[in-house]
Amino acid sequence: MSTVLVVNSSALAGASVSRQLAEKAVAHLRAQDPGLRVVTRDLGETPVPHLTTDAATAIRGGEPANAAQAATQALSNTLIGELKAADTVIIGAPMYNFGIASTLKAWFDHVLRAGVTFRYTETGPEGLVTGKRAIVIESRGGLYSEGPAQSYDSQEPHLRTLLGFIGITDVTFIRAEKLAFGPEAREQAIGAAHAELGRHIEERQRQAA
Repeated sequence: MSTVLVVNSSALAGASVSRQLAEKAVAHLRAQDPGLRVVTRDLGETPVPHLTTDAATAIRGGEPANAAQAATQALSNTLIGELKAADTVIIGAPMYNFGIASTLKAWFDHVLRAGVTFRYTETGPEGLVTGKRAIVIESRGGLYSEGPAQSYDSQEPHLRTLLGFIGITDVTFIRAEKLAFGPEAREQAIGAAHAELGRHIEERQRQAA
């Protein structure tokens, strides 16, 4: 039985395009594996706290010195456990002001832990969360994958770096762009992203067969 971790980070609840496409991805995967186990972490509804002095201290390791540090370390352990147990990670990532949501950044802040999800070696950092694939669904009001606004994209490079740093390098980005270009463009963008998502999952299934 395969396990999927879904991390949604939109603040728009049911109106979120990235969330809707993440649900489509789960449906595609479940059609292939009816016994699929799905764990959902909804950062829009239940955000991971942003870093404080106690939180940063706890994540850096060592014995917690107070209740706040103990709580942060426990949360970090839970989030990392969910990540390590997953075969596939689906991340719903809307673009907010050219980057990722602060709630998603906070999730990564609790997941990236030296000696746990990565380590430093003489040849540089080494990711310890390997053997997984990630599907990142990006929703964007404008067009940033190409054209004059491409240089403004601080979302996809950041996500690629964060995932790669902990060892997840098998990453597919599905982009729903031009969502703010009017109803017709929005509908076309969502349809195209959904179709691409289906093709990707079917292709991976054929490769694994």
